[in-house]
Amino acid sequence: MNRNQFIKSVGIGAMLIPTVPFFAIPKNEFQEDPQLDKALVQKFVGASHSKMDVVKELHAEHPNLINAAHDWKFGDFETGLGAASHVGYKELALYFLENGAQANIFTAALFGKMDILKPMLEFSPALLHARGPHGFTLLHHAEKGGDEALEVKDFLMSKGLKETKVALY
Repeated sequence: MNRNQFIKSVGIGAMLIPTVPFFAIPKNEFQEDPQLDKALVQKFVGASHSKMDVVKELHAEHPNLINAAHDWKFGDFETGLGAASHVGYKELALYFLENGAQANIFTAALFGKMDILKPMLEFSPALLHARGPHGFTLLHHAEKGGDEALEVKDFLMSKGLKETKVALY
């Protein structure tokens, strides 16, 4: 190969190098997977405080909303189950659980599930002072649970928990 042929082949090859990744790597590897629309998540979580019909409709259209969390501000994250739990909307909380929502210690407190709550607190005693959505404590959730959660409420108070809400911001 003479000098002119070499320069031409290297020149053409150099021009093709930037295009190789576009042909060699599938297009979807350059794109991020889409997130759920933040406004949709906010609407779902907002409705989860009191509007079961809206929640069911949105969930039917967007099943992944079941565990979606909205950040109200400064890391105050809330899911639909978290919303239903802290307002004491047990029927809606059960709907969430029956549809695969991720249960947590706050929901256990709402339903008076001492068999869940007590081992969790033994495993991690600091959970006694855990803050749920908007700073609502386990004691708040137990109070929202009514008679069903009286044993949990008494247990939490015997452990020294007094606050029902702690400021997050």
